[in-house]
Amino acid sequence: MTTAKERYDYLCSDRSQFLNEAEEASRLTLPYLVRGHEEHMKGMKQFKTPWQAVGAKGVVALASKLSLSLVPPQTSFFKLQLDESNLGQQFPPEVRSELDLSFAKIERTILDAIAASDDRVVIHQALQHLVVGGNALIFMGKAGLKLFPLNRYVIDRDGNGKVIEIVTKERISKKLIEDYLPDDKSVESAIMSPNEEGYSDGSDDQCDVYTHVKRDNNRFIWHQEVYGKILQKSISKAPVDANPWIPLRFNTVDGEAYGRGRVGQFIGDLKSLEALTQAIVEGSAAAAKVVFVVSPSSTTKPATLAQAGNGAIVQGRPDDIGVIQVGKGGDFQTAYDLMLGLEKRLSEAFLILNVRDSERTTAEEVRMTQMELEQQLGGIFGLLTTEFLVPYLDRYLNVFQKTGQIPRIPKGLAKPVIVAGINSLGRGQDVVALGQFLQTIAQTMGPEAIQQYINPDEVIKRLAAAQGIDVLNLVKSVQERQQEQQQAQQAQQQQAVVEGMPNMMKAPVMDPSKNPAMAQAMMPEEEVPPPQV
Repeated sequence: MTTAKERYDYLCSDRSQFLNEAEEASRLTLPYLVRGHEEHMKGMKQFKTPWQAVGAKGVVALASKLSLSLVPPQTSFFKLQLDESNLGQQFPPEVRSELDLSFAKIERTILDAIAASDDRVVIHQALQHLVVGGNALIFMGKAGLKLFPLNRYVIDRDGNGKVIEIVTKERISKKLIEDYLPDDKSVESAIMSPNEEGYSDGSDDQCDVYTHVKRDNNRFIWHQEVYGKILQKSISKAPVDANPWIPLRFNTVDGEAYGRGRVGQFIGDLKSLEALTQAIVEGSAAAAKVVFVVSPSSTTKPATLAQAGNGAIVQGRPDDIGVIQVGKGGDFQTAYDLMLGLEKRLSEAFLILNVRDSERTTAEEVRMTQMELEQQLGGIFGLLTTEFLVPYLDRYLNVFQKTGQIPRIPKGLAKPVIVAGINSLGRGQDVVALGQFLQTIAQTMGPEAIQQYINPDEVIKRLAAAQGIDVLNLVKSVQERQQEQQQAQQAQQQQAVVEGMPNMMKAPVMDPSKNPAMAQAMMPEEEVPPPQV
């Protein structure tokens, strides 16, 4: 039987080139992020600091934008939508509002759980690994999310990109796993003294734990191994649509099990910027150094010049004293201009917003620039939506239904719809298109044309849907507005009657002296004279 360590070592050969590329990208951006080796050391390791900070700023900015787009902190990234095919068959249309309220409660329950956890912190770290190295692995456990960088796991996929095997490697204290080890003398001896089979690096207090994940038809099964022995309490399984192991890729290449990072696409510009920045910094330091030279035949002694204070008077000729100048200002300017061009290209590549420096820069120009930058990563949003948000949400729905935190949703009743990521970009474009459409009508046909031809109810619904706002109990329906109009008309009529009562009493028809019929009607019943025959 092949052990998890043997599978890990075997699959490391396919990972080595991707890991080397990720380590090179990390050296130019965030050196501590990806380590190509697996050495374990205590304390802080010193890394070589890059000469430029554009790469680090770009990685952090892009990861932050992706994090805010995929899992926004104030709005929902998904929506439970009622399946229209069941409407009118299993459920009458009038219960739709009640179902929408129930779905909204389920959404808030999941969002509250995410907000109370550290999911967004782990997601942001994973996105940084994706931008730099192109790969990251997230495990959704009971204690929350756990991130595995590229140097801690290997993966195998089929021709369609589906995951068929994952092996992770962790360093765990031996004291924490002694109770979970099987009763085996070989394991006990390995704990007492590390063997030479590669299960330990020679430390006495830690050991390597391997987690082997394999796909079995429509489910994933996994277990953990220590010193080649399976930990019985670690055996677990999960269906494919609720798999807690989520391997992420930034860019995909057909036939490759691992992804490519964003930094790797612009590694040439980063290397050029690194070299130019180093040259300019070192050249500027050399140019800033002030050195005086004195002619050998001068009567002025170098010691006299060196010891002279500020404003001192010494004997000598100015022509015999000079200052060494580098004289490379033109060359520095050429390198500086090229460096500015590289910084601009890299800023656009990592969605760093550089607003035009002008007194007339409008908010609309800033918004259009931001949208244009975000549209450059439309495909990236689509991939992360498919490979991260969908399994992330499916896992939460599955776990919460099993634990009873949310009610079980009948199969086929509702379907979760992702409204973040690439769908969020699409909704943003819908808002712009709708606003431009209404503005064009008002400019060409006049503002009154909007009231004549445009349905305001539909405009409000589309704007709310484009901005991800739930209109339930927020926007008044047509029936509610009609009832309010009727009530307002009745109140106006009653008010008019009340206000018109004094004038009506002053009318001649209401005067008893001028209207005998009114006088007779106002007399008491016992005083009404009998009719004359």
